[in-house]
Amino acid sequence: MNDSHYCPHTPEEITEMLSVVGVASVEELFAPIPAELRATTFNLPAGMSEFETFSRMQAVAGENAQGINHFIGGGFYDHIIPSAIDHLAGRAEFYTAYTPYQPECSQGTLQALFEYQTAICRLTGLDVSNASLYDGGTACAEAAMMALRITGRNKIVVDGCVSPFSRQVLRTYLFNLAVEVIEIPPLDGLLNRNELASLLDDTVAAVLVQNPNFFGSIEDFTSLAAQVHSAGALLIGSVYPISLGVLKTPGEMGIDIAVGDGQSLGNPLSFGGPSFGFIAAAKKYIRNMPGRIVGETVDRNGKRGYVLTLQAREQHIKRHKATSNICSNQGLCALRGLIFLSSVGKEGLAELARLNRDKAEYAKAALSRIPGVTVLQSAVTFNEFTIRLPKNADGVVTSLLALGIAAGVPLGQYYEGSENCLVVTVTEKRSRKDIDLLAKELEVALCN
Repeated sequence: MNDSHYCPHTPEEITEMLSVVGVASVEELFAPIPAELRATTFNLPAGMSEFETFSRMQAVAGENAQGINHFIGGGFYDHIIPSAIDHLAGRAEFYTAYTPYQPECSQGTLQALFEYQTAICRLTGLDVSNASLYDGGTACAEAAMMALRITGRNKIVVDGCVSPFSRQVLRTYLFNLAVEVIEIPPLDGLLNRNELASLLDDTVAAVLVQNPNFFGSIEDFTSLAAQVHSAGALLIGSVYPISLGVLKTPGEMGIDIAVGDGQSLGNPLSFGGPSFGFIAAAKKYIRNMPGRIVGETVDRNGKRGYVLTLQAREQHIKRHKATSNICSNQGLCALRGLIFLSSVGKEGLAELARLNRDKAEYAKAALSRIPGVTVLQSAVTFNEFTIRLPKNADGVVTSLLALGIAAGVPLGQYYEGSENCLVVTVTEKRSRKDIDLLAKELEVALCN
């Protein structure tokens, strides 16, 4: 018998199992699946020993490009990860922990998540945080769902400068609901505030903005928050956590719900995941937050302890009262974020943010000297900025990638008319030598 068709059961056992589910044959069992979608053979290779398997995996991994200089951002960032994070997060009590349903057995995990919530509140300047979400995109969507519940309205207005990935997740979340999502096209890489003002009415539940936005531009949304609140709506702000080392916090701007992706807080790129999303809000909205919230309490002997204070999931309360069906809080990734913030501290985060900004400013100056290259100057930036090239950005990026330089994110696939635009990201890992090489090779590529 062919190994790919090997079955450990006898024909009699198979017949008995089929009779239990009410079919006469294997063909009848799989009849609902169209014939063109059925696999006739899996063509599996012969089995290998552990040593052979490991060697094969190393060989395949070795085919990946090595030594790439990354100037790509757009939501995932190549930051330094302190060694302490891998060491501490890899301890068995964290690495093997599961959902802490039984607090008496999960005090370590619960305390870590409680401290994580505290760190997110301090980072964003807001009152309450949950125990994390899947990623930044779902955090935006969950914040929108919060606003719909809080206001009882049915319209979300989204700045077109918000990450296109987050906007896609938001549209997917709300697709089957009686909710209208209105996107405002960017104006010179910024929010078109005049158009927003024309849209604000008593049907708008929330306005979603991002700072820094997808173009890298920074805005102060303090006056916008007052404008949105005067219309009875909420302001949701998606933020890049590292930038909060130097930028005004969401709380200081009057933002009601702050969200973001925590990948930059001690989590590796790993081909796009896993990561974690964070969400923080004013205390009055705590009962509309998704997922779970860990609280600190005392036992009957007065000793400090931690519990899941709020669990607004379908598994825990009446379905019609549940705020979300978030089933995983990405606890290990959130723990890495907590260790990162604890490791760098308040002053360290500010120093790290300044280093990112300064290196990006050096790159802006270097690239602006290239003939035909224009740096978007509509607003100040953090560590991402947009440049306009004299030719299609896709081709330029492809040619530079062959030289080991990932030059940035071409905007043409996300914004019509931006085919020559490129978003460049510079983190603390990029040296002056790396930046100078980017400028040199970009100039050469534009001349060819």
